[in-house]
Amino acid sequence: MTVAEAMEREWPLLLAVGILAFLVFGNSWISQGLDQPIFLIAILVGLCGVILTAAIAIVRHADELAHRLGEPAGTLLLTLSITGLEVAMVAFVMSTGTPKPTLARDTMFAVVMLVINGFLGCALLVGGICHREQPYNPQSANAFLSLIVPLTVLGLVLPNFTQAAPGPLLSTFQMVFLSIMSVGVYSGFLFLQNQRHRGFFIMPDTSEEPGKTAAHGGMPTAFHGGMLFAYGVPLVLLAKKMSVPMEAMVLRLGAPPALSGLVMAILVLTPESIAAIQAARADQLQRSINVLLGSVLASIGLTIPLVIAVSLITHRPLELGLGPSEMVMLVLTLVTSLLTFTIPRTNVLSGMVHLLLFAAYLLLLFDR
Repeated sequence: MTVAEAMEREWPLLLAVGILAFLVFGNSWISQGLDQPIFLIAILVGLCGVILTAAIAIVRHADELAHRLGEPAGTLLLTLSITGLEVAMVAFVMSTGTPKPTLARDTMFAVVMLVINGFLGCALLVGGICHREQPYNPQSANAFLSLIVPLTVLGLVLPNFTQAAPGPLLSTFQMVFLSIMSVGVYSGFLFLQNQRHRGFFIMPDTSEEPGKTAAHGGMPTAFHGGMLFAYGVPLVLLAKKMSVPMEAMVLRLGAPPALSGLVMAILVLTPESIAAIQAARADQLQRSINVLLGSVLASIGLTIPLVIAVSLITHRPLELGLGPSEMVMLVLTLVTSLLTFTIPRTNVLSGMVHLLLFAAYLLLLFDR
């Protein structure tokens, strides 16, 4: 593939930059039209479409690099590319404009519900329909869940029961401790995944080393790495611009406040998760588990310390504790996930149960 042909495929980058420029220079005109419901919905749909298109392009470049690195480093790169974008979007939106104390909490909870119950449920269901039962390495799922469970409970449930600060809040000392613990735990996991216990995240009958998997394209590695950064900058800025019409929709149309977190999670994680579902359909469930559970762990482990740092630096309030119904759904999801991966093979029943929990999450989100 020539350089000219490669650049022709990067039209989503031009689209994202062009829409961003339009929003910057037409900000006053757009703000006047947010009082009109039809115009408001059109702006949100257009922005979501642009962000989703650019996110698909990011996954394309990250997936190319992942194939060159092999497993599990390749899947880790793919996960960090998308999760890093999501974390940056949340932190940037939270630090600007009007205070949004619950945005990080709603986004992290939406990631858990969307990925573990929605996308993982689809992957297990599709894989079970196509292959009846699918094997995987249980050590990988157990490694992911052994960290996801304590991080989510400490970050999203414990703040409701601490006494140092009222309500779903943490004291400064508690936030610093939670940040250090999250960074330490996730750093330890990265060492385990890529050094000491790489075999946990590879099927026992396979041996895939970096460089053995053929790359799809002919462009150098530096090109794909540069494009990841080039797409990331306008997407983060577009997320900031989207926060204004999203707030207007919540106020004027009566949408659930937590909807913004779900929308952000869908936009960023859908392209990567579709690839995971396709992997399950191709009887590569191990890759699906690495991508999906890795996304949840990275999202929690990276979002918590970053948003806490933003809150402490900008002195903006940060609410991490979930409401009663959300806590029930979180605990139920975690317990179901532990039961799903107690046996070394999955089937359609596992997928159906997780999708049922996702339907319950949507019901509680909109039926208020």
